Amino acid sequence: MKRMSEWWRARLAAARSDAGMTTSEYAMGTIAAAGFATVLYKIVTSGSVSGALESVIGKALDAPF
Repeated sequence: MKRMSEWWRARLAAARSDAGMTTSEYAMGTIAAAGFATVLYKIVTSGSVSGALESVIGKALDAPF
């Protein structure tokens, strides 16, 4: 029984030492999402992609029902 309580104490101590990890993980995820959004914005607003999107939207709007 004594071994089990020692094991639980060690697990609790290990869990407490990781208290700041979630904040840094959220921060890195936010930075990565912002970087991805910037790259995606640059691609979508480029001339060739913008023209292709306008063409697709134009064809969709002119489709007969």
